Amino acid sequence: MNKDTDLRENEQAIEAPLSEDAAIQFIGQVRTPWIERFDCPRQGKMDGPECQLIVEPRWQDALEGIEEYSQLEVLYWMSLSRRDLIRQSPREDGRTFGTFALRSPVRPNPIGTSIVKLERVEGNVLTVRGLDCIDGTPLIDIKPERSLFTPKARPKPTDPS
Repeated sequence: MNKDTDLRENEQAIEAPLSEDAAIQFIGQVRTPWIERFDCPRQGKMDGPECQLIVEPRWQDALEGIEEYSQLEVLYWMSLSRRDLIRQSPREDGRTFGTFALRSPVRPNPIGTSIVKLERVEGNVLTVRGLDCIDGTPLIDIKPERSLFTPKARPKPTDPS
């Protein structure tokens, strides 16, 4: 079975036209220890290996203040993913789901998201834990994790009087 093109029992594919109605500008790339798609964990773990988000130097100033957050939401483009399945059988256990009911990388617009723990920032490189994508994956965006949007507590200024 060719893992990239064959269908599992009950899966269904369509002829998906390549659309050019939107443009995404990659802001960098992701560095991870995983070279092959099938080596990646199913979900990233906050105690997983350190990985890097390497932001293009022209976007470095956009990182100002990001160290204030302990967790980030990372969006990336799963460039090796199929884009034509509308029904999938992810575990080959006979259960089939619509693509939009799964977190599978196989989707019409293969945008991946991970909530990561920010370890440190060094220039245009963010070291994080919690990713689940292959090395060299194009980076789309970085945001403070939505449920933790409030920055880390800063010390309150002391009253000079």
